[in-house]
Amino acid sequence: MGLRVLPLEELHARLGATFGEFAGWRVPMYYTSTIEEHLAVRGSAGIFDISHMGRLRLRGAGVLDVLEKLYTKKLSKTREGWMSGPTLALNEYARVKDDEMFYKVSDEEWLVVPNAAVADEMAEYIREWADRLGVEVRVEDLRSDYALLALQGPEAQRIVEGLGGSEIASLKPLQFVTNTSLAGAEIYVASRSGWTGEDGFEFWISPGEAVKLYEALLEKGVKPVGIASRDSLRIEMGFVLGGHEYGEDPRVFPCALSLRYGLGAIDWKKTGFVGEPALRACRREGVRWVRLGIVMKKKYARFIPRQGYKIMVEDQVVGWVTSGTYSPVRKRGVGQAYIDTRYAILGEPVEVVSEKGRRGEAKLEDFPLIKK
Repeated sequence: MGLRVLPLEELHARLGATFGEFAGWRVPMYYTSTIEEHLAVRGSAGIFDISHMGRLRLRGAGVLDVLEKLYTKKLSKTREGWMSGPTLALNEYARVKDDEMFYKVSDEEWLVVPNAAVADEMAEYIREWADRLGVEVRVEDLRSDYALLALQGPEAQRIVEGLGGSEIASLKPLQFVTNTSLAGAEIYVASRSGWTGEDGFEFWISPGEAVKLYEALLEKGVKPVGIASRDSLRIEMGFVLGGHEYGEDPRVFPCALSLRYGLGAIDWKKTGFVGEPALRACRREGVRWVRLGIVMKKKYARFIPRQGYKIMVEDQVVGWVTSGTYSPVRKRGVGQAYIDTRYAILGEPVEVVSEKGRRGEAKLEDFPLIKK
């Protein structure tokens, strides 16, 4: 089976994108360079096409029943017109199936953004649980109807205002509006949200209107940014990615508590959700591994800690790297790793050892790995 293609592929090709594969999709990895695009988002603004992500609409009287069963956050507290999340969907072993954001349109209508690799699986999972609970939920896959664009960076609000988007620019973080417009383009959903650590907005927008908006942003000096920079941006902030920091296999990934996800993703007052018994057992017993940041020392600035590299102290293996990249802000390799709690002392030096035995010195830091 071939790769899925983004609805704006022709536009990206015209802009000179270098394409690659991600989660079964052909996506623009970069246009000029990963470092240049990364710094544009940190310093001004960049536009991402993230249409590889899932886009589901859930409708019906039983939507909230299903959401409360499947996710670790109490979503019933969410107000209309606001997003909730990120929150976690667990399996019975308290390992993470997915981390997701929700938009509450009304009590009986929600939008959800699953990660690309599990979008189809999560849609079916919600349908399956609606049947098991005997409630009415209609799950619609909107990926063919709407592209998903993300304008990210400290200049994002000024740019939106300059394009006549006062309604969008006035949104508070995690607030959204439906059926609005920007630069003459009709938008289904506009939210003040993103996954880079910067201010920004995300747009659910039909493919034709998406091209119009994208080109208007380019005219304002916004830089097109690829998936490679999205990865380096999220690693700097300590944001997680399925298959790296989490997954369902208990032989590979520790309990969800070890993620140190934060952001209110787990509500300990909530009961009855899938994976709760195992998650509470993990909390009672304590965790063996915790997710921390690693920053290479200046002498080893070009050493990139890759997934699977060992973390060592005094020739003892004390952890492993889950994600790594070169940080254009720190000007050195940085990463995320699971560390044995007996050695998880912030500021302590460690060694990162590649699969071929190459070694580099680093230290343990908390997230984010850059100052904001």
